[in-house]
Amino acid sequence: MSGPLWLVPGDDETGHGRTDTLPRVPRPRRPEWAAPDPIDELAERMHDLIAAAVHPDEIAAIIESDGMNDDQIRLTYGRDSSFALAEELFERVPRHYPEPDGAYLDPWRVSLLACLLRALVFALPGLSFAVGAHLLTGPPDAHGLPAGTVPLLAGALAGWVWNQALAHRAYSWLGLGERRAAARALALGAPAGAVAGALVAWAASSIDQDATGAVLFAVGQAFYLGAATALLVFGRERALLCALAPVVIGAAVLVAYEPPPLVRSGLLLLSLGAAVVLAALTLLRHRAEPRRDGPGPRLVASLPYALFGLATGALVLYTALGDVLRYGTEARVAAPAAVALTLSMGPAEWLLYRYRSRALAGLRAATTAAGFWRATSGALASCLGLYLVALAFLGYVGAVVWPDGPPMDAVRLLGLLALGVVLWIGLLLQAFGAVLIAGVVGVVAALIQTAVLLAGTLSPAAIQLTVCGTAALVLAALGSALLGRATAHR
Repeated sequence: MSGPLWLVPGDDETGHGRTDTLPRVPRPRRPEWAAPDPIDELAERMHDLIAAAVHPDEIAAIIESDGMNDDQIRLTYGRDSSFALAEELFERVPRHYPEPDGAYLDPWRVSLLACLLRALVFALPGLSFAVGAHLLTGPPDAHGLPAGTVPLLAGALAGWVWNQALAHRAYSWLGLGERRAAARALALGAPAGAVAGALVAWAASSIDQDATGAVLFAVGQAFYLGAATALLVFGRERALLCALAPVVIGAAVLVAYEPPPLVRSGLLLLSLGAAVVLAALTLLRHRAEPRRDGPGPRLVASLPYALFGLATGALVLYTALGDVLRYGTEARVAAPAAVALTLSMGPAEWLLYRYRSRALAGLRAATTAAGFWRATSGALASCLGLYLVALAFLGYVGAVVWPDGPPMDAVRLLGLLALGVVLWIGLLLQAFGAVLIAGVVGVVAALIQTAVLLAGTLSPAAIQLTVCGTAALVLAALGSALLGRATAHR
């Protein structure tokens, strides 16, 4: 033989050199007559999808969406399940994230001005309490609350629960492209919810015998909530803003002049009538669209959203109620915190979109599951921090400029921020379909706050800080864990 079959590292061309190193075994090659590996064929067919995945679970979801079950995978590919096959495909195909052709369009980029307009629409109805103050007069009830407080809060909470579920059902129809069905759901559900809210307020008035004016106000409030829900679902914020103009004018007049009760009631009825008429016209226009056949969303799917509405409504109302119990029988002392929370919904909505935009960017840039979790957790922390800054600013300004309001001390401010964390992360989880988790945590917090408040062992501000602070920590941990998975953002 003239030389070695292969050269060992360190040898020269004659084969002389190191003899203590084992020869490198060449990689075996598949004979030309052998059948191709079906996994190789699958990897080649799904190469782009596999290369862009940041976790094997993404590949498993794609395999299952193609209709392959575990029995077919065992027969065809010799693997136990879609997850086992996905892990092998993930190892065989290297990571590669090609940039899309053309400019990248971020679907979650929205206008901050539009979000602030929606927050203004949410806050302006609060002026109706100032315009309709003549309906809320009378001696305190048996619990020392201002006249009409119980029926007003009961009616508002009932409307909040009903309209959260109704809005979800309407949005579900819109997601299927069924504007006619969404309009039909609102046309039936909004009046039914208004009647239910009015009945709840009337039933709660038995606690306060001298609350006729408050019950009438609560009835108008119930019908306004139904009309506003219909307009907001179809994106008619400007129409709703126009409907609120009489109330805004009435509140502005009250600064320098107190009009007679008849004029004030007329302004309230004018705004209510405008909102109802605009909502009816909007629904009639969409009811005229062609009908499409197909399965619709299940009614039971909207129940978690009603639970979330109950949780958020109760926690926000406790903010106002706690101030009334501590600082006196004048309902206006509770306004700064409630107004701050309402106005903060504008920045909150914009930051929710901002989080989804940054999460999508992280999904495009991350090459590992840990890297994606770090990106989403950082986005969650920064967006939540910006929202808390906005909420603290609004709460402090409201406490300074609002007459006869409670002082914004450290305990009250931290309690308000803790409630803000619960609301913002709850809305974020709701956007990703984890609304049941957010609703359960919120309801448990509301029940605990109710029990402690009735016991009277702590001040309302301390109760809010303790309960909402604990709920905020729980939701923050759940949000980081759930939204740190790439599959949650598909």
